[in-house]
Amino acid sequence: MYKVLIFTDLHITEPRARIIGLDPAKRFAEALRHALERHPDAAHVLITGDLTHHGTAAQYAALRGLLDNCPLPVTATLGNHDLRAPYFAAFPEAMRDENGFAQGMLELGPVRLIVLDTLDETGTAPRHGGYLCDKRLGWLRARLQEGGDRPVIIAMHHPPFVTGFDGMDRIRLANDTAFLDLLKEFPQVRHLICGHVHRTISGHVGGLAWTVLKSTCHQMPMLLGKEGTGDSIDEPGAYGVALFHDAGLILHSEDVLSEPAQVSLDDNSA
Repeated sequence: MYKVLIFTDLHITEPRARIIGLDPAKRFAEALRHALERHPDAAHVLITGDLTHHGTAAQYAALRGLLDNCPLPVTATLGNHDLRAPYFAAFPEAMRDENGFAQGMLELGPVRLIVLDTLDETGTAPRHGGYLCDKRLGWLRARLQEGGDRPVIIAMHHPPFVTGFDGMDRIRLANDTAFLDLLKEFPQVRHLICGHVHRTISGHVGGLAWTVLKSTCHQMPMLLGKEGTGDSIDEPGAYGVALFHDAGLILHSEDVLSEPAQVSLDDNSA
């Protein structure tokens, strides 16, 4: 199996700035260190958006410092808290398609990973919502036509489906129907990986499996059916451990505690 470490919703701030009393940079550094120490056989790091909290040059510089010593190749895309120009200024080598979007395709062992940029800087979507313009959808179609029957996993920031958190669902991918209709033409697409909601959630839409992963920093309280998007709670950050294999994907979510719990390896309980 081909192992990839997945992080989302880092919300990096300037040094000493906090979100609900939490230090996003410290939390991401802890999560990255935790993942690298426990998964030395990992081959790649993927970050699915909201790299920073306000998209400033200083915040991307802080993120650059956190990633500079990462021993694995890093691929990232953008979320609603990001901005393209300062991101590419800080990371000129970053993945970018011919239209200037932070998206691309990776051949990872037995599968093809397509990473999409759902950031809307045009105001087409509701504020903080996502959008895939015609250029991005056309780019996606071309990539799907190239791969034959090889299994495809798609990673993106905004979910193109509802999750039960009404406020967050209102700022999902705005043109989700067009996106999902396109995917129906390509049965080799096996799984969608998203962030944005700050919870670990799984389900399927139209028979297509999906997973939303938690933030490395603050989480969405379990307030199903509630309006609003600003609720946050201090729960453990997390990252995903993806195992790509011939048939598709196994995806684990690993919490990171600031004070590690005591674990007995001899415990027979499930």
